[in-house]
Amino acid sequence: MTQNVIEITKLVKIYGEGDAKVVALREVDLQVRHGEFVAIMGPSGSGKSTLMNILGCLDRATSGLYILDGEDVSRLSKEQLAGVRNRKIGFVFQSFNLLPRLSALKNVMLPMMYNGFQYLDATVVEARAAAVLRSVGLGDRLHHTPAKLSGGQQQRVAIARALINEPSIIMADEPTGNLDSRSSDEIMGILHRLHNDGATIVMVTHEADRAANAQRVIEVLDGRIMAEERSSAVVELIAKG
Repeated sequence: MTQNVIEITKLVKIYGEGDAKVVALREVDLQVRHGEFVAIMGPSGSGKSTLMNILGCLDRATSGLYILDGEDVSRLSKEQLAGVRNRKIGFVFQSFNLLPRLSALKNVMLPMMYNGFQYLDATVVEARAAAVLRSVGLGDRLHHTPAKLSGGQQQRVAIARALINEPSIIMADEPTGNLDSRSSDEIMGILHRLHNDGATIVMVTHEADRAANAQRVIEVLDGRIMAEERSSAVVELIAKG
């Protein structure tokens, strides 16, 4: 196993052409170690969401190199990137992205079906999903639809869904952005537990107090990484942006 799970070199992302051209990332270099907890911060339009999308294999860079867990994913097709995502990455989004008509249990089961586990007996898939939901404290909410769950509970379902395929990397995009302080604390507690269990976590957040809990805070501004140190000065500076 290499020391770094993520290595990007001179990564550039350009949208549009001519007068409409926007350079979202400008020759970004970044390494994330196995088992590291990293927070990415920056003002709106800084490039942090673009960076997260590329790190999560949701988008491809215009140029540059991206090595993910020892594999060059820089030029993979959309279908190949989808395969990498399903095998290695779990996503947690600010808006939860749960299907409203499905129960918590069925929402969590979905990634297993997309990832080629159709050959498993339905009871096996269901049992696995139930176990993951219990691990995030929702053992008594298996059959509740999202409308019957609080925001914090919905985010727990989203985390359980991210964990169902046992990814080594968790990408969390503003995971506490829609939550009250108590629910935010609970979600951060779950992320810390996952980190302590060995997961690599990359989290985008605009909340300085949440970023301060990460091992490293990365400041992104105008498509460039401006700082990679965890310090109160950096956190305060980013929060003002």
